[in-house]
Amino acid sequence: MQIKFYNTLTKEKQEFIPLNKEEITMYSCGPTVYKDATIGNMRTNIFMDTLRRTLKYNGYKLKHVMNITDVGHLVSDADEGEDKMIKSAKEEGKTPLEIAEHYTNLFMKDLERLNIDLPEIICKATDNIKEMIEYVEELVKNGYAYETSTAIYFDVSKLDKYGILSGINLDDQKAGARVDIDEEKRNPYDFALWIKAPENHLMKWESPWGLSYPGWHIECSTMGRKYLGEQFDIHTGGVDLIPTHHENEIAQSKGCTGKIPARYWMHGEFLLINGGKMSKSLNNVYLIEDIVKRGYSPLAYKIFCFTSHYRNKLNFTWEGIDVADKSLTRLKDAYVKHTEGEDSMSQEEIQNYKERFLSAINDDLNMPVAMSIVWEVAKNAKKSKQLADVLLDFDKVLGLNIDKKEEKTQDIPSDILELVDMRKKARDNKDWAESDRLRDLIKEKGYIVKDSKEGTTIEKM
Repeated sequence: MQIKFYNTLTKEKQEFIPLNKEEITMYSCGPTVYKDATIGNMRTNIFMDTLRRTLKYNGYKLKHVMNITDVGHLVSDADEGEDKMIKSAKEEGKTPLEIAEHYTNLFMKDLERLNIDLPEIICKATDNIKEMIEYVEELVKNGYAYETSTAIYFDVSKLDKYGILSGINLDDQKAGARVDIDEEKRNPYDFALWIKAPENHLMKWESPWGLSYPGWHIECSTMGRKYLGEQFDIHTGGVDLIPTHHENEIAQSKGCTGKIPARYWMHGEFLLINGGKMSKSLNNVYLIEDIVKRGYSPLAYKIFCFTSHYRNKLNFTWEGIDVADKSLTRLKDAYVKHTEGEDSMSQEEIQNYKERFLSAINDDLNMPVAMSIVWEVAKNAKKSKQLADVLLDFDKVLGLNIDKKEEKTQDIPSDILELVDMRKKARDNKDWAESDRLRDLIKEKGYIVKDSKEGTTIEKM
């Protein structure tokens, strides 16, 4: 059956025709491991997981690469200021390596909790410094890059067109993309490929330009080419990466190889929180751990994400997670009832369900429609082992472990959770006296708070 994906590059839904039908090649922008991955970040990973599972369900073999950014991603996505890894290391009193290891482990734990199918290759930026230097050298040799006293810049004016992914207007672009505004730049919208390190910079490597470190964009271009070649099938990420990171990846690839690296660019939309933006200032930054603490299955978040198309904004509320958690329980119960059933289904009925489900997922991963078919099967008045097999077959795409009993954490009262959140904010602000007071108050109410490198847990006394 034909597969269609919306391609950000062409701005239309297109038939998916792989470069090599024997193996699909795909690159996904992974996390910058300087802090916890939020539920917004994990929505993008659930989209990536659904795409992987859909391709495999269609019989394709995958070679999928995801990077771990552990250097070079500056504080602003307009890419000015301090490296996020170094900033976090200073704040937490650790080395950048310790920060990277800690948050990488937490990220991988969340992927496991969400039953996300891991890419075949997961690679760290710091393991590919040599290849990045070689890539920058090629860009210099090809006339697409030049050196200033602070960095090696990509010269956007050398391209036939810049902004083909986002449709961005260069005249509206902000100056200083990667480092502080540099008067030595030829064009205000040039971006830094390689940054010369100040003497006290914690992460730097020997290079033809002295002690320095990579820009964020060069990492993905380098690792994409290293593991997948000059051109591959699909590139995924969040919509926030379109105007800067992915646009610059394309520029670098064209400057180095003359090619756009991916043929299909797919992007997941933003997650909203109670109809608004997720931010620390609004105290509404949630993690998968927060869902677990409230007694919900992490897979409830996954089924919640299936209520909206990946290209549409999705509004997160705790009421929505409560409904999703109950839905997950009902789906698992329905599967069990079908395994115990004795009714018989015709082959035509079974085939109809399977064809409609396949049609939905192959139509640009239309999970709301796919889930409507899942529920038709689950709620069928006939109880049949054949229907149980159909649900299990669909779960190859859903990844909800419908055949496994869910072991949930204990339900924690909302007032206790509020105190725990207040204590977390006090700890983030290094207000240790307030943190201790709240811990004692929580204990008075019959709960113990335990802090570890994996995070905070709550236990009833």
